[in-house]
Amino acid sequence: MKTEFAFGRDGLTVELPDGPRYEVIESRSARALPDAAAALEAALDAPLGTPPLQQLARGRRSAAISVCDITRPAPNATTLPPVLRRLEAAGIPREGITILIATGLHRGATAEETRAIVGPEIAATYRVVNHDARALAEHRALGSTRRGTPVYIDERFMAAELHLTFGFIEQHLMLGFSGGRKLIAPGLAAQETIKVIHSPRFMREATATEGSYEGNPLHEELTEIAAMARHDFALDVTLTRERAISGVFAGEPVAAHQAGVDFLRTTSLERVSGLADAVITSSAGHPLDLTFYQTVKGITAAQHLAKPGAPILLVGECREGIGSPEFAEMLRTYRSAPEFLAGLLQQPVQVDQWQMEKLALASQRNPLCFYTPGAPQQAMGSFGRHAFAHLPDAVAYVLRGLAPGARVALVPEGPYVFARVQS
Repeated sequence: MKTEFAFGRDGLTVELPDGPRYEVIESRSARALPDAAAALEAALDAPLGTPPLQQLARGRRSAAISVCDITRPAPNATTLPPVLRRLEAAGIPREGITILIATGLHRGATAEETRAIVGPEIAATYRVVNHDARALAEHRALGSTRRGTPVYIDERFMAAELHLTFGFIEQHLMLGFSGGRKLIAPGLAAQETIKVIHSPRFMREATATEGSYEGNPLHEELTEIAAMARHDFALDVTLTRERAISGVFAGEPVAAHQAGVDFLRTTSLERVSGLADAVITSSAGHPLDLTFYQTVKGITAAQHLAKPGAPILLVGECREGIGSPEFAEMLRTYRSAPEFLAGLLQQPVQVDQWQMEKLALASQRNPLCFYTPGAPQQAMGSFGRHAFAHLPDAVAYVLRGLAPGARVALVPEGPYVFARVQS
């Protein structure tokens, strides 16, 4: 049997031996909108819970728009133009509009990536800037949340009179679903804020996981932070497997995001009949598998489909290697989950420890193995013992010891697949 997995830009063919009972679990979504441009126009002119965007912008002299970085396939080149037209028609001059790339603690976008993120014409004619979470002086202090998180948000966003976010909604390994409030924190937050919202107090909450929304403390925290930053207007979309727009949700940020989440749950949840004895998954290909740091999302999403103790194989290109220097050092020196997890409770929060924490937590439930050729085996600490240079070796390892007819879940698009066992 052969199955195509999302892997880098070109995909990967995985050959599988006879014996197990394979179940390909694909992403499910609503159909692409027949006229996405018309749907965008309608959503901006009749938004949820707020006046039309052009009316909302009237009398303002400046606007800031937060957009996803290169690791997210958000269709900004499609969604930005009708918004920019309305802002200028309302009287906001072009020079008063700033588009911020919400990097969180990711690296800044290159000039080529900026053109890909917003489109060449917008990149050439509007102010498009990278957020830098490590430069505290470039952020405005807004006080603390009810839970005590210190809030620092990019000054260029806060200085504008109108605050907008553009995102897309998919399941998220900690936040339940992406989009909306995530474009402010961690997207435009200083590392002093990001470290707290990614600390063990949130990471180890049972409800801080994929698809969890109501009662998710991290979702509640980020919603509060967004309100503190005067989040005026959100535009979120949902996407098909081919990254076409399937839904548009605009307006008051909480209402618009809730509508998008409800739509995604209705149209994209795939039900499977039972947990698997082994899982082979991806990190959804480019751009989500650019680094090993990002591929952790493929692991955590796959755990919802695996029996406790069932091995999980992750395939990801990792063209840019491991990730940040901080994450790379934690991975290189990683020895065991119990040691790492206990150590986190004894020290201040470090940059990018949260992704390592999620990986360690996952490894306590399921044995993990990897085919991630761009991530050097020697850089992966104890995980390197089960990182394979050749795909057939990785497949043989994850299938070893399975009884004939054992259920093996194949998840070609990794974290883009929103699937759960039928209750």
